[in-house]
Amino acid sequence: MAGRLMGRIMEFINQTPNREAIAFLEIEPSDVILEVGFGPGCAIEALVAKAPLGRVYGVDPSEEMLASASRRNKHAIASGQVQLLQGGIDATELESGTVDKILAVNVVYFFDKFGRELREARRLLKPGGKIVIYATDKSAMTHWKFSSPETHQLFGRDDLALLFASGGFNIDEVSIEEIPIALGIIGLLAMGRKRSG
Repeated sequence: MAGRLMGRIMEFINQTPNREAIAFLEIEPSDVILEVGFGPGCAIEALVAKAPLGRVYGVDPSEEMLASASRRNKHAIASGQVQLLQGGIDATELESGTVDKILAVNVVYFFDKFGRELREARRLLKPGGKIVIYATDKSAMTHWKFSSPETHQLFGRDDLALLFASGGFNIDEVSIEEIPIALGIIGLLAMGRKRSG
């Protein structure tokens, strides 16, 4: 029950960030897509609809979220279009240069500060491929009791740019935009585009 309740909360919180981040990815019908931290699986469902000729992978460390997302996307899983795994970004064991788009909404707070996940994302991406990360700006998160420095890394624009750099992305491969979420809260959409191998 606790896992399902958390899934409902995450579904509500991530509605706008998911919608904006998926639009930022500019998905094509045959894209191979990876979502890092799929939660209850709402974005997986949206990615399947946008890439009906492609394939969607997802990784999440939570057993409860894997169960929830698997229920939500059971038909796409059964057809072979979706594969969901418990673990981090390296859980898929995909080969280098095989992914068109990567989505990561509200999970960068838990990434390695030295860019391990970004390095793996860059390895997985095809030349021209994109990763889009959404994070709520630290101007809001510093006031939220649940997002303490012991549990969350907090990000502003410059912090996200530095994380991409530590993951091997060049400055000309990264763009960051601010988007309004609600109640004056600002979100950050950071996109890294792999220009070369």
